[in-house]
Amino acid sequence: QVQLVESGGGLVQPGGSLRLSCAASGFALGAATIGWFRQVPGKEREGVSCIRRSDGSTYYADSVKGRFTISRDNAKNTVYLEMNSLKPEDTAVYYCATNLRRSCSSNAMDYWGQGTQVTVSS
Repeated sequence: QVQLVESGGGLVQPGGSLRLSCAASGFALGAATIGWFRQVPGKEREGVSCIRRSDGSTYYADSVKGRFTISRDNAKNTVYLEMNSLKPEDTAVYYCATNLRRSCSSNAMDYWGQGTQVTVSS
């Protein structure tokens, strides 16, 4: 049974940092593409970052380039999203998702986690 569990969200001040984790079970994370997405109520879901299967190539949305870093630990079957220099506009529910292809598109994702809330506010 494929399962993704996000953790690490919370309340942080502008300029602060958080590290989100996406723990996978039921499949080998290194054989899959993992994406991070975020959504604010009333807005469309946004692709934030992605790490592709096989070669580990990465994608970042322009809004987070230079501030967010995606990485994976195959031994722990976990993907991380290190978020630095956080801004109020980063506030959202963050989801991780996966597929066995190399696509980072949300439409291509087959499994989703339950999400973790990130709030950036003073």
